[in-house]
Amino acid sequence: MRVAVLASGNGSNFEAIAQAFETQAIQGELVLLFSDRKDAYVLERAKKYQIPRFSFSPKDFASKKQYEAALRDLLLTNQIDFVVLAGYMRIIGQDLLETFPNRILNIHPSLLPSFPGLHGIKDAYDYGVKLTGITIHFVDAGVDTGPIVAQAAVEITNEDTLATLEEKIHQLEHHWYPRVIADITQKGVK
Repeated sequence: MRVAVLASGNGSNFEAIAQAFETQAIQGELVLLFSDRKDAYVLERAKKYQIPRFSFSPKDFASKKQYEAALRDLLLTNQIDFVVLAGYMRIIGQDLLETFPNRILNIHPSLLPSFPGLHGIKDAYDYGVKLTGITIHFVDAGVDTGPIVAQAAVEITNEDTLATLEEKIHQLEHHWYPRVIADITQKGVK
């Protein structure tokens, strides 16, 4: 299976995924990394693993539709079978959803359906829940509403700060996301 990763930021989840491909814990080929931010550190991480990197911004286009068409063309030109979002901070539009039906995977830092959106960790911490975690799900037209593939939980203790909770969540992400991707690439997309 030919996989592309889309990311917008630091890229720690991308690095966990790249390491899993490098050790063949994930079968298939990590074909490319795309970032919508030309200054994103994830591009440096991809360079370290010698993964081809591409970047352009929605601001480079007259509309979101044109931006997504260019991204779709990049993915199709590289014969991508499966798309993994790793901190990609844009809502996927209908064009990409139709081109890759049930083949776009996302990770979210909360136990969905609780705390969807941009600030899942902070929202859970501020709300005062005692349990949060991560959700790995397929992408649909909603925001963090697609079919759930896997979830993993972590306790929020009285000693936790927002920073320690963020670290716990990142550890869960780095452990589980490559495993779920491996399962999907080995068993096929369902």
